[in-house]
Amino acid sequence: MDSRNFLTFSLCLLLIFVNKLKTSASSFGFDPTRVTQLSWTPRAFLYKGFLSNDECDHLINLAKGKLAKSMVTDNISGKRVDSEERTSSGMFLYKRQDDIVANVEAKLAAWTFLPEENGESLQILHYENGQKYDPHYDFFHDQKALQIGGHRIATVLMYLSNVKKGGETVFPMWKGKTTQLKDGSWSECAKQGYAVKPRKGDALLFFNLHPNATTDPTSLHGSCPVIEGEKWSATRWIHVRSFGRSFKKQSECVDEDESCEKWAKNGECEKNPTYMVGSETDHGYCRKSCKACSS
Repeated sequence: MDSRNFLTFSLCLLLIFVNKLKTSASSFGFDPTRVTQLSWTPRAFLYKGFLSNDECDHLINLAKGKLAKSMVTDNISGKRVDSEERTSSGMFLYKRQDDIVANVEAKLAAWTFLPEENGESLQILHYENGQKYDPHYDFFHDQKALQIGGHRIATVLMYLSNVKKGGETVFPMWKGKTTQLKDGSWSECAKQGYAVKPRKGDALLFFNLHPNATTDPTSLHGSCPVIEGEKWSATRWIHVRSFGRSFKKQSECVDEDESCEKWAKNGECEKNPTYMVGSETDHGYCRKSCKACSS
């Protein structure tokens, strides 16, 4: 094949690829014209109107009545522990829980160009007055966490409600060339770096790793305290590899997290049965503490 034919062949392949992307994007309601690049340090992008009002309300309704105190991952042990740094409440859905959840997950894959199977289950979070999450990293420090899917390469925060004041997502180590101007509508917390206001339906995508796969310290981020109103959000953490654990036989009475016993005492078996006990399509991680199988 000569160079002219090779160029023609390459252009044809490119056109086919672009058309497939357009078809895939349109089928999930993905509109790239709504995406704005916010920052390169860290790499952050805002998709205005990523979720419809109905999708936002549906995700909130799935979580109501099943919320528990949010936990954090200990940097040394990798265990889930309670912390005053994070005072929200939340719960995990399970993957493709219903048609709406499945569509949201597919849209996320189409937007981020990251495989759907690399994502964790959606976590729904609720912040009441004064509740917050201090600045932290989403990439891991402990080797145990890295064994399951590797680092979290990207994070998507989907805002499910408007907040009258506060509740912004802030990047304290942002390194932009110009200062982000903020008036009195911003909280003092938001003035400590580049910040994004929670708007119902909007989605914020940022990368925790550099393109060379090293961790990005400028991805440090936090959720500012809610000052007026309440904040609902959905988080999707996306790993560098397919995310999942080795499945135990459902007949085995085992706990796969050190906090299972504590969570069970707090009523999580009833509040979040899909994660704790499992279902026909999802694996339960705390079957022993929930007394869901014979010992």
